[in-house]
This record gives sequence, structure tokens and C-alpha cells, in this order.
Amino acid sequence: MKKISLGLCLLLSTYAFSANLHYSLIKKESGKEGSTLLIIGGIHGDEPGGYFAPMLLAKHYKIESGNLWVVPNLNFDSIVKNARGINGDMNRKFAKMEPKDKDFEIVTEIKKLILHPKVDLTLNLHDGQGFYRTRQINKDFNPKAWGQATIIDQQNMPNAKYGNLAEIAKKVNQETNVDLIEDVHEFNVKNTNTKEQDKAMQQSLTYFAITNNKPAFAIETSKNITDLSHKVFYQLKTIEKFMNEMNIKYTRSFELSQETIKKLLSDDGILEIPPTKITLDLATLKPYIKFFPMSKGTLVYNSTNPLVAVLKEKDEYKIMNGNILVSKLKPDFFEFDESLNSVGLIIDGKKISAKIGSLIRAKNSFQVESINGYRVNIIGYSKNGVTNEVGIKVEPKDFIQSYAIDKDETTYMVQFYKDKKFCGMINIKFEDEKKSKK
Repeated sequence: MKKISLGLCLLLSTYAFSANLHYSLIKKESGKEGSTLLIIGGIHGDEPGGYFAPMLLAKHYKIESGNLWVVPNLNFDSIVKNARGINGDMNRKFAKMEPKDKDFEIVTEIKKLILHPKVDLTLNLHDGQGFYRTRQINKDFNPKAWGQATIIDQQNMPNAKYGNLAEIAKKVNQETNVDLIEDVHEFNVKNTNTKEQDKAMQQSLTYFAITNNKPAFAIETSKNITDLSHKVFYQLKTIEKFMNEMNIKYTRSFELSQETIKKLLSDDGILEIPPTKITLDLATLKPYIKFFPMSKGTLVYNSTNPLVAVLKEKDEYKIMNGNILVSKLKPDFFEFDESLNSVGLIIDGKKISAKIGSLIRAKNSFQVESINGYRVNIIGYSKNGVTNEVGIKVEPKDFIQSYAIDKDETTYMVQFYKDKKFCGMINIKFEDEKKSKK
């Protein structure tokens, strides 16, 4: 599944099915001179703090000076399967790997990105076991733990910008440790002394970077922290401290708090299927939807969320947000016809023109105006002897609620056909007048 380059300001990732999912690169550049920070998330697919944090970073931060490059989903195939690495540990493939390795293309590409002349510093995001402490306390708090730590491979890099690794890590941690959710969540600096003491880490992404005179750190939140919003809070807080160190100026569209992050994480984003202009709000989507129109050909889709993937599994399609299953679609396959761009509707007695693919809100009723040569099928509504449901005034009470596509059972698909070809659909959402005023 290859990413197609689009306008990054919209954060619209476009995908089509192929053998593998491919990572996204979102460049948030100020247009002003300054340092460039590269954020890499998702090298391990079972460490969600390491990829949901850069997803929010990509969606909600604006860079005012300097540059921020974000790869939120490096090991995308492993992320959607919630596995450390379906082809082995990707973070142990940076010293040497065979071209036949299934991760070869991705690792080769990310190496080039790390070594890009513009990149000044790289952060590799993880969730690690336990809580790192310099002395043994118990099975969770000890020197062998990795969680709640900023990882360095060595003390410093004398000839590199931002090469004072230990000093930077210590300062970042001191600032991150202010206003912790719990005191035991404090961050500490873990120096793996990779060259002398850790052969496994000699194959890692960060060690590859520093051996090529590119400063790099790993940020490890703890797997023992079970609330995802807590881990994402700490990841973002730490990243901001690094941006401050690099004099990268930024703004964000939210208050950095655990409560706000929890709300942001509940928004799975928008999914669009361009050929027939189908738009789905993933945050409200039902866990299972029947009679969903799809083409037997290659499925191309867009999302405002770089962690969204649509995966075919037997005769169904799974919509994933990272390692979280959002919904399953049971498809009805059709040939597609793209000749219809808009339709006339009567919403609560008022005539409007609606684009195919749009979400239309109604309170009491809707009606589809006659369209010459096209047939209308309102999913969840039926009337004996009627095969074309055009010109019929439909109210909420007329629907079988189980056919709604949202969790509140208020949104229904209105599908359009030309002969036997599918031409797109509009979603009608019935809103309670009192709720809509809140």
C-alpha cells in the first residue's frame, strides 16, 4: 500500500491496496530557517504510545519556525496486527540485513531519511517494559527496565550539532518530570553504552544514526501504564521539550492535558473513498456495517488520520486506526459510475442541493427529488412494490434502526444507481433539535 504525495497541510493520506502497507512522511515546515527534528513512531507495532503520539503531532501542531518531519507509522503492517514485528524486530535491522528481508525497502528508506542533510536530530518513539531506575527496587523498577526513560547510546558526540546527548536528555527529563500524572511516572536517562556493552542495540535505529554523526534518542513510555492517553501525554510533553531545545517554535490546537488527549484519541478521523465520493466519520461508525457498496477493483481511500488502514480479510474489510479495530464492512460489489455529482433533496421541507459523498443533517424528514435515469435505494427503509425510492418523504420512524451506520443509530445511507452501476451515496443523519443546540 503506497502513499501518494498530497498537500500535507490537509494531512490527507491516500492509499491503494498492494502487498504491504507503507509508512507516511508528514513534513511540517515553517518556511523559516532553523533546525529539523525527525520523529519516528511505530517501529514496534505493539507499542501504541509510540505511534498515537506522532499521529496527534501530525494532525494538531503547527510549526512557526524550524521544521518537524513526522513518520507516525514506520512498521505499519505490524501496527495493524498489534505485533512487535511480523517480519522480525525491525529495530534490529539497521546494522545489516539481507535484500530478501521483507523489511528491507522500509529500513533502507528510513536510513536515507535519517541521513538527510536537513535532519539535525531523530527521536525514535517506544513503549518499554517497567520503569527504569538506576538501582534495583523490584521487578518493575530496576536498571533492566526500559519504560519512562530517555535512551542514549553514549554520553556525547563531540563533532555533532546537538551532540551533548546526556546533557540534553537530562534537561529534557527534568522539564518533563514537572506535573506528572503520578509521581512514579518520572523519566530518567538510560545510557546503554551501546558500543561497549550492548550488541543488540548496535543493530538499532538510534545507533545507526549516531555512528553516522546524526544525534538520536529513544523516548520510552512504560507498558505498565495501561491508559493510552497517559503515554501519549508523556510522549508529546517530551517531544515539546526537544523542540524547545532545538528552538523549533510551534503552536497546537489543544491544551496539553491527559483529559484533552483522551478526547482527541477518541476521534478516529474521516475515511473517504474517492471514486464514489463516500465519506465516513470513523468516530461514530458502527462496529459492523452490511450492504456497503464497493468495487471489485483496487480500493483507493483517503484519511485525515495517517494511522487508518482498510484491510481485506476473507469477504470483509476491516477499518483499523493503528492497532484498534474501528469497524468491519460487509461489501456489496458493483461496477462504479462516476457521472452523478450532486442531487436535489428536500430536508425538513426545504429544498437543497447536496454533493455526492456528503453528510446531510435533518430533524424530521427528507426526500430525494427525481433524478432522470438514476435509481435511489434508502438503506433501512422499504415500501412494498417500490424499487426506486425517489420522491418519498421519509421520517426517522420509517427506518429499521439496525441498518444505521453509526453507533447512535441515527445515520442512514442513501445510495444512487444507474442501471446496475453504483453512482455514490449520501448519508442522512437525523438530529434531535435539543441536542443540536448544545
